[in-house]
Amino acid sequence: MSAPMDDLVVTQRGVTRRDFLRSGGALVVSFALPGCVSPGAREKPLPVAGAAWPAKLDASSLDTWLAIAADGSVTANVGKIDAGMGIGTAFAQVVAEELDVPVERVTVVMGDTAMTPDQRGTGSSNGIIQGGAALRRAGAAGRAALLELASKRLDVPVAGLEAHDGVVSAKKDASKRVSYGELVGGKRFDVKVAEKAKAKDPRTYRVVGKPVPRFDIPHKVRGEYRYVADLVVPGMLHGRVVRPPQAGATLTNLNLSQRLPGLVRIVQRGNFVGVVCEREEQAVAAARALEIEWSSPPPMYWTDYEALYRHLRTGLAVTTEHDKQDARGDVDAALASAARTVEARYEYPFQSHASMGPACAVADVRDGGAVVWAGCQKPYPLRGAIADLLELPKEKVRVVWMPGPGSYGMNDADDCAADAALLAQAVGRPVRLQYMRADATAWDPKGPPIAFRLRAGLDGSNGVTAWDCEARGFSGRIRPSGTDVAGDSLAGQLIGLKAKSTQLPQYPEESYGFAAKRKVSHLLPWTHSLGTQLRTAHLRDPDGMATCFASESFADEVAYAAGMDPVEFRLRYLTHAGEAAVVKAAAEKAGWQRHTAPRAPQGRIARGQGIAYAPRHGSLVAIVADVEVDRSSGQFRVKRFTVAHDCGFVVNPLNLRGTIEANLMQAMSRAKHEAVRFDTGRVLSVDWITYPIVDIREAPDAVDIVIVNNVPGAKSMGAGEPTTRPVAAAIANALHDALGVRVRRVPFTPESVLAAIRA
Repeated sequence: MSAPMDDLVVTQRGVTRRDFLRSGGALVVSFALPGCVSPGAREKPLPVAGAAWPAKLDASSLDTWLAIAADGSVTANVGKIDAGMGIGTAFAQVVAEELDVPVERVTVVMGDTAMTPDQRGTGSSNGIIQGGAALRRAGAAGRAALLELASKRLDVPVAGLEAHDGVVSAKKDASKRVSYGELVGGKRFDVKVAEKAKAKDPRTYRVVGKPVPRFDIPHKVRGEYRYVADLVVPGMLHGRVVRPPQAGATLTNLNLSQRLPGLVRIVQRGNFVGVVCEREEQAVAAARALEIEWSSPPPMYWTDYEALYRHLRTGLAVTTEHDKQDARGDVDAALASAARTVEARYEYPFQSHASMGPACAVADVRDGGAVVWAGCQKPYPLRGAIADLLELPKEKVRVVWMPGPGSYGMNDADDCAADAALLAQAVGRPVRLQYMRADATAWDPKGPPIAFRLRAGLDGSNGVTAWDCEARGFSGRIRPSGTDVAGDSLAGQLIGLKAKSTQLPQYPEESYGFAAKRKVSHLLPWTHSLGTQLRTAHLRDPDGMATCFASESFADEVAYAAGMDPVEFRLRYLTHAGEAAVVKAAAEKAGWQRHTAPRAPQGRIARGQGIAYAPRHGSLVAIVADVEVDRSSGQFRVKRFTVAHDCGFVVNPLNLRGTIEANLMQAMSRAKHEAVRFDTGRVLSVDWITYPIVDIREAPDAVDIVIVNNVPGAKSMGAGEPTTRPVAAAIANALHDALGVRVRRVPFTPESVLAAIRA
């Protein structure tokens, strides 16, 4: 492949559009979906702070999304970043398909606010939905423009031309041919891409829909892949930050005149404290040696999870919201008149992003401007926040995305970028800030805890007459889902700036057609946690894994109470045909064993099978988990996952499989092990011992995947998060089938499994 690494990595060897156009001819076609972000290639030499960058690029201008060089190679700029799932390869396939060029000749660049239109960034599984659709239209418009040029050059009507491998030729006379590079020459084209640029008929696809290997993997295997942690900027210094020792503590004394080896400056603004040194090990030592004193505030947290869940269940809500779109009937009356009622409570903990690598960022702030390199998910909002934090005009700030350890939500990447920017501004030189493991695990924003109460009513024939779901928790957007203003960052919060916190209701997403149904979300006050280790933010599939755990566990409980098989129960009440299809497909592939009660454990090792399903923003997933449980120790293994997945037409089946498997492993880790530990003022989860995750020994023996509705013409939907959602519920239901007892609190530790058995 001619440019495999640059497909995903914004490299120092990148070419600016200005350089590109100077070197030869180019046709650049531009298109953008409304409300999105974009990426770009890094200039050579590195961008320098102080220059003016466009406040916002014209999404309809020529040279924004797609460029074809004189040699026929293609560069595509898309408004998304790759969080580790290989989406850049899928983008390359889309461009190659529409332009009729070999996929290995396409380079995809991402994440530079100075070079690409504002598509906000990647999140909510919207990469293919938004970025892929935009590139498809841009590619289609580019191909149309090239055919028009070829028609004039060859004196053949457009209808008489065909394109293949970057060459246009006459259908009836193959000797009449011209390459894309020859067509473009040294010209610039004032092409505006129509909203409805005519793309190819999906039935004719030759590249899209094929399992093209990811371009980045060989370079990662060989250690050539460049992450933000690898970036070196001339004259670069090194920084570290010092956080308050407990929640709510304020700075009371700091010796700013302290002299330490290699120390360039101690930086302090409000409760934000950091050091900048000549070398990294000096910064680590200086941060530990600072003479600093903090106040001793009253406890902000709880003694343990028992106290936390009591607080969630009894505390006064700041807001109560009802899911009006999926409400029907009189639930209270139906419950009062029911022949039987079923009730259960479920609990879900704080969880950390715990990215495999702590965040790293490099910032250069001087001459009235700033350049920040960061492994962020949403470069454009971050640019606005950095400008706000540094009190600079937005057009003087440039954010360049580089690959980091992956985020899958709002982890510590943006906080690190803001910290680095403050340190760099204080010293007037580039500063590299690399968090330590404790910085990342203890101080990243946390997925919120939720306590659930579910009730159902059954009539005399065991039909469900009422379904009532009540959630009580903290909003997952206390720390907002994008870093839009300075106060959204941890640095801004420690300085005393206000975040754009919002209340995000916590409803399960499902389509059960019960006669009476109600979903209520009570959100308790938690904005006072800003600037602390337990401020909450969205974690992969925000709240989805928690709400599905409660709803789909309860679906099994109600099915058994009604004397029904769990699969039959779902098929009876689901109103969406697509959801029923994935449930059927997963059950059939898994060899589902029909049962109306959990199997009786026999011997020390018990075996069980559980199912759960979930829709997510149009994508549909059903999962069957097969487990083995050691009844003497409480230890269990997921032996097999079976997944039925419907995300519409699949651009790259190989990538989709990898994404599904990665979702399964991360979600299994969250279900089995992950709960943030804390005391009344601190987070105690600071490393892989105090915040354990799954290791390779716990991987299932088999993962079977059935792709549903993968047909040309079906709309491509998101796949980055949906598989996460039903995992905990499927495992919980399998454990119940194996043991005959219910584990209603995540994580399913050996201690909790044993407690359920003994109870």
